[in-house]
Amino acid sequence: MLEPKNNNELPPIPPKRYFTIGEVGELCEVKPHVLRYWEVEFPQLKPVKRRGNRRYYQRQDVILIRQIKSLLYEHGYTIGGARKKMSDNPEELTKTNVNSSEVKSLVRDLEEVISRL
Repeated sequence: MLEPKNNNELPPIPPKRYFTIGEVGELCEVKPHVLRYWEVEFPQLKPVKRRGNRRYYQRQDVILIRQIKSLLYEHGYTIGGARKKMSDNPEELTKTNVNSSEVKSLVRDLEEVISRL
């Protein structure tokens, strides 16, 4: 769903467990108020909420947001059309579209950890 050319334009997703709404905004180049709106419109997008109602997004949430952004901004879908497309193809949501630089970075990090052990 997310085309490889678009992945290269966005910064790589760091190997973290949780991201704040500000971090996700920077990773996906979307403002925080848009992310909060998308939570209402897309039932698949459910960040963890902790004390003070602070949102913490996981890696799959960031990938989902990038897919939503691609459908809306690059493919020209309306909110309703994007919601329908995503609910029609739930198996596509579980596929992670990771670019090769992210994989290489993760492999280097893992090799470094292994060498320290």
